[in-house]
Amino acid sequence: MKGNLMEETPFSFVPYQGTQFEPAEMLKRSESYFQWMNQRRTIREFSDRPVPQAVIENIIMTASTAPSGAHKQPWTFAIVADPTIKAKIRQAAEQEEYENYHGRMSEEWLEDLLPFATDWYKPFLELAPYLIVVFRKAYDLLPDGTQRKNYYVQESVGIACGILLAAIHHAGLVALTHTPSPMNFLQNILQRPENERPFLLIPVGYPADDAQVPNLQRKEKADVITIY
Repeated sequence: MKGNLMEETPFSFVPYQGTQFEPAEMLKRSESYFQWMNQRRTIREFSDRPVPQAVIENIIMTASTAPSGAHKQPWTFAIVADPTIKAKIRQAAEQEEYENYHGRMSEEWLEDLLPFATDWYKPFLELAPYLIVVFRKAYDLLPDGTQRKNYYVQESVGIACGILLAAIHHAGLVALTHTPSPMNFLQNILQRPENERPFLLIPVGYPADDAQVPNLQRKEKADVITIY
């Protein structure tokens, strides 16, 4: 059936050319990559040390290799380096976060945040050399104004953001997945079209020289894997 469908479709296919490894090399590479990624940490204390914009663009293009529903690629990654725009984003984000920490969040939520020593004050939004604002496209807009549906948008953009974080770590940089809620101010400040909705606000750069992170432990293998 699969072969017949490929023969009948008007769309073209090309041979898959991937890289394969022997089991021993596979095991070695998978272990090495896990150990590398296990060093990744969320950072809230950034340096203002400059980063070449080409690096950020490469990181984003890596994220854009993610699979997506019907290959719609329903994402836009906005790079913000302009200090004036970063200041506007910080001001708007802190307004929303102040409301969150002073009434919107439940007591349980606030208690769960205690180990991170975080609050509504977000200086990293101006200090980090770049902000990557990820937008999800609820639908595509054609030049004539026609709307075209996108599929599995949340899942597709979520996968792309996971690859984005891995690419940031691979480049030797750090990031924070910041989610001020609501985030509509990002759409307004960056003047994004009506079909785009803010998904994540990610400061990217080098860590501050004196940066610290909470002493947390990730779940063990038995806690995250179930084998049938």
